[in-house]
Amino acid sequence: MEDHVTPRRVVIIGGGFAGLFAARALRRAPVAVTVVDRRAHHLFQPLLYQCAAGILSEGQIAQPLRAVLRRHRNVSCLLAEATDVDPRAKVVHARRPDGGALELPYDDLIVAVGMRQSYFGHDEFAAHAPGMKTLDDALDIRRRLYRAFEMAETAADPEERRQWLTFALVGGGPTGVELAGQIREIAGHTLDREFRTIDSAQARVLLFEGSDEVLGAFGKQLADRAARTLQHLGVEIHLGTMVTAVDADGLTVKDRSGGSTRFAARTVLWTAGVEAPPIAAALARATGATQDRAGRIAVEPGLTLEGYPNIYVTGDVMSLNRLPGLAEVAMQTGAYAGRAVRHFVEGRKQPKPFKYVDLGSAAYVCRGRAVVKVGRLHLSGLTGWLAWLLIHIAFLTGFRSRLGAVLSWGVTFASSARRERAFTMPDRDAPTASLLETKGSPPPS
Repeated sequence: MEDHVTPRRVVIIGGGFAGLFAARALRRAPVAVTVVDRRAHHLFQPLLYQCAAGILSEGQIAQPLRAVLRRHRNVSCLLAEATDVDPRAKVVHARRPDGGALELPYDDLIVAVGMRQSYFGHDEFAAHAPGMKTLDDALDIRRRLYRAFEMAETAADPEERRQWLTFALVGGGPTGVELAGQIREIAGHTLDREFRTIDSAQARVLLFEGSDEVLGAFGKQLADRAARTLQHLGVEIHLGTMVTAVDADGLTVKDRSGGSTRFAARTVLWTAGVEAPPIAAALARATGATQDRAGRIAVEPGLTLEGYPNIYVTGDVMSLNRLPGLAEVAMQTGAYAGRAVRHFVEGRKQPKPFKYVDLGSAAYVCRGRAVVKVGRLHLSGLTGWLAWLLIHIAFLTGFRSRLGAVLSWGVTFASSARRERAFTMPDRDAPTASLLETKGSPPPS
């Protein structure tokens, strides 16, 4: 009688860069891989702001996980949210979208859950200042941006019009800088001559940053160049400030002297701070792993947890040698974890301790202007923008995504037109209409 050997089970929590590269590293290994994610798509997060700004569509930055991994015959995808881990029983507990429970047994576990937006203990800010970590966030921001100009067009009161034409961004990292530049380009170029009552170019863009410079991780030289470019665009940069209150009409910030200033702005966007999702805390409790202030989990040099050589933590949620939360770090750590599992299963020598290869950092400032840092090489202006373009084309997932992005960029950069400006608003009349129909109908017999 033929023996049937059950392949080693590998569960990957998260379908972002780290999870995707881990699954790819295991595509030819004699293992059964299960990728579990609360969303059914892989998101190219570095370009979320371009979806929000109307340059790229959702389909150009997000690909169905099943489609991306369809040729990996040993990989299956599950739509569920991991909620807990039992390392003794080697089981991941997950929740389906309808609330149903799942138990996913594993022999090896790769945690690649990424990070979520942090409001530094003020979660009440989220209702008025959305972050930008998910596709839903980007579409919400797109709606808020273009709605603001429409509301300003019909505002009868000049002060209300000024408030709608004021945009405040909290956080001067790459996302804040990129989004601030996009809003100024939308106001000054995309929407010029489209409105009859307002002058869209008069829109104010305020960028608040707690440190002494924007893009601090890029070094003073590139940070200064980015700041000058933003100021030339018309972005008002406020350094050394801390937001203390946010509501539907604006925000209050405190400077280093302790003075508070109120800024009236109907659109506030949060681009500062990240924190680990709840599953990271659950894993830390179950394994005794330590977490930093943002909830990142400390790992061994081989990306495993102390005492649990079969549990790997990768990507943004991993804490090792102060590595930054970059897509390149996620890709490399995910691929490393996948290779380590494959080597173990195949009886090969384990890889050397993980060593990050710095491929650089890039931030788009405006059309034809970007900053790129690769080791000692610093690029800015048009040269930096061309380097940024090549980097993002290379890493976009799927041929159609690359081709579509290139075509969209070509249209936008040549004409300032943005083809993905459609947004929806809640149909406030629907419940009223339904109620009127009910009141007007005869009573049931």
